[in-house]
Amino acid sequence: MTTTEGGYVHTFGPELPAMFDGVKLAAVATILYIIVRCLNLKSPTAPPEIIYQDTLLSRYLLKTCPMLTKEYIPPLLWGKSGHIQTVLYGKMGRVKTPTPCGVRMFLPMQDGATATFDLFEAIGAHTTGDDITMVICPGIGNHSEKNYIRTFVDYSQRQGYRCAVLNHLGALPNVELTSPRMFTYGCTWEFGAMVDYIKRTFPQTLLVVVGFSLGGNIVCKFLGENQSNQDRVLCCVSVCQGYSALRAQETFLQWDQCRRLYNFMLAENMKKIILSHRWSNTTLNRLYAATSLMQIDDSIMRKFHGYDSLREYYEKESCVHYIHKITVPLLLLNSLDDPLVHPSLLAVARTLAEKMPNVVFALTQHGGHMGFFEGAVLFPQPLTWMDKVIVEYTNAVCRWEKKQSVCQSSSE
Repeated sequence: MTTTEGGYVHTFGPELPAMFDGVKLAAVATILYIIVRCLNLKSPTAPPEIIYQDTLLSRYLLKTCPMLTKEYIPPLLWGKSGHIQTVLYGKMGRVKTPTPCGVRMFLPMQDGATATFDLFEAIGAHTTGDDITMVICPGIGNHSEKNYIRTFVDYSQRQGYRCAVLNHLGALPNVELTSPRMFTYGCTWEFGAMVDYIKRTFPQTLLVVVGFSLGGNIVCKFLGENQSNQDRVLCCVSVCQGYSALRAQETFLQWDQCRRLYNFMLAENMKKIILSHRWSNTTLNRLYAATSLMQIDDSIMRKFHGYDSLREYYEKESCVHYIHKITVPLLLLNSLDDPLVHPSLLAVARTLAEKMPNVVFALTQHGGHMGFFEGAVLFPQPLTWMDKVIVEYTNAVCRWEKKQSVCQSSSE
C-alpha cells in the first residue's frame, strides 16, 4: 500500500492490515467475553441446595419431591442471568398465560377498608380426595390479574386445588380505596380476613398457604402471630422473600447487582399505585420527592399504622420475629442470583432449617427474583420450575397428612 505526500512516496507493508485484523479480533473477543460474563454462561446447572433436619417427614418429602433433588435447568442462552430472569418476570410475567375464571369477593374491614380477593374453584378432584384450598398472597403491589399468579392458579386448579388470591389493598386498578390506608410490607389484616372467610364458607376445607416475595413475608408473619392461625393449615410455601426488611434496607442502597437501580424502579412502580388513589397534597409532595422504597415507607407507609420511625416499622413488620413459631411443614424457596435479595439475608432461612424439623430451605443457583423459567435454548416454557415445585411439595404434604390420619384412625 502506498501514499504520496509532498512528492515523497510512503509504502505501508502488510503489517497494517494485519494490525487492523488483530484489533477486530480483539474487539470480537471482548464482546464475547462480556456476553459470556453478563449471561453467566459458564455457570453450571445444579440441583438446589437443600437444608433440612433429618426426620421422617423430610425424608418422605425429598423422596416424593424429585424436583427438589434434581437439576433446575434454565433456558441455555439467558436463563443463568438472574437479571434477565428478574426482568422477564417483571415485564412479561409468564408466556402463554391462561385466564382462569374466578369470582371477586369484597370484605369490609373494621377500619373502613375493603379487602378484595378472587376465588377460583378446583378443576377436578385432588389426588387425596380431600377439599383443599390454596390461600395465596402475591408480591409487592400485585393482585390476581398478574400473569404469574394466573399461571400458578390455573396449574393449581387443574391439580385439584381451590385457590383464593388476595388483591393487595390499593393494588387493583379501578378499585377505589374506602379508607385512607393501603397495603404495607407486613400488614396481615386483609390476608387474615380472607383466610377467615374461607374457613367459614368451606368448613371442611384444609389450607395450603403460599406467599410470593413480599407475600412470603406476610403469610409467614400471619402464621406466626397466633397459633390459631395455623388451624387446618397443611403447609406453607414462601418464595423469594428477604425475611428481614431492617437488614434488607441497607443492601437495597448498594449498587452491587444493580440493587440500587431495582430499588428506584420498585419505588417508581409504588408511586404509580399510590397516585392512582386520592391523597392529601402533603402526602403527594412527600411522594414526588421519594427515589427509593425506604423513602416512601418512611414518609407514607409507616404512618398508616402509627409507627414512630422507619426502623420500628421494618422491625415489627418483618416475619423474622414470627417465623420460628410456625409448626406446620414450611418450604422456603430462594435463588442465589436473586438481584433483589442479598445472600446475607438468606442466613435467616438457613438457620431456621438447621434448627427446626418442619422447615426445608431450598436454594437454587439460578432463577433470579420470581423467574425460575425453564426451557431448552431460547424460549421459556409456560410453566416455571417454581410453579411445579410448589404444587409437587404441597401434593407430597397432603399425601403425608392423609397417611398419618389413616394410620391414626386405624389405631383407635
